[in-house]
Amino acid sequence: MENKHKLSINQWALEDRPREKMMEKGTEALSDAELLAILIGSGNTDESAVELMRRVLCACDNNLNTLAKWKVRDYSLFKGMGPAKSITIMAALELGKRRKLQETKERLRIACSQDIYQLFQPLMCDLDQEEFWILLLNQAGRVIDKVRISTGGIDGTYADVRTILREALMQRATQLAAVHNHPSGNASPSQADRVLTEHIHKATETMNIHLIDHVIVCEEKYYSFADEGLI
Repeated sequence: MENKHKLSINQWALEDRPREKMMEKGTEALSDAELLAILIGSGNTDESAVELMRRVLCACDNNLNTLAKWKVRDYSLFKGMGPAKSITIMAALELGKRRKLQETKERLRIACSQDIYQLFQPLMCDLDQEEFWILLLNQAGRVIDKVRISTGGIDGTYADVRTILREALMQRATQLAAVHNHPSGNASPSQADRVLTEHIHKATETMNIHLIDHVIVCEEKYYSFADEGLI
C-alpha cells in the first residue's frame, strides 16, 4: 500500500511557499489563503495547505468575516483540519478583531450614530445571537464605559430598563446610547425594538439622562433611531 504523508510547508515547490514569499515580497503580496496556510503549516495527503485554505475560503464565499464565525465543527468538515489547526485560525481571527477594537477605542468622543456603529461593529459582527449593550457618556459626549445588559437568542433579547438606569446612575453618566445587534443582517427595527426604545427614553428623561440614540448593528450596516427622528 502506498504510504502517503502530509506535505509540510517547507516541502512545497519554492513558488508555493508563502513564508518565503512573505520574506521576499512582504505580507501584502500574499493572498488570504496563503496567510492562512502559514498558520496551519501543512495540508493533507491530497493537497497543500494553500489548496486546503482555498477550499475553506471558497466555502465561506472568500469572506473573512464569515470565516470568523466558524466553529471547530465547521472546519472539521475538511480533511486535515483537526482541532489544533482550527483553533489556530480562530485565535488569529480573534486577534484581528481585538486589534480593530483597540483602534476604535481611540475614538473617545461620540458625535453621531456612525461613531457608535464603529465602536460596536467589531464587538458584535461575529455574534450568532442578540446582545443588548449601553454606551455611557459624560456631558461632553466622551465615553465612560460600555456595558452589556443582556444576551438573548437568535430572534431577540430582553433588556431591563431598571438595570440600564442603575448602570447609568452608578457611573454618573449624563448621556447614553442603547445598542443591540441583529444577527439576521436585517437592520430594520422590530415592533419590540420600538417599544423598548420608547420605554428607555421615558425612563431616562425622568432621571435627567439624555438618550442620544438606539443603534441596531449588523455586519455591514446599521439603523439609528436618532437619525430616523424617532428619539
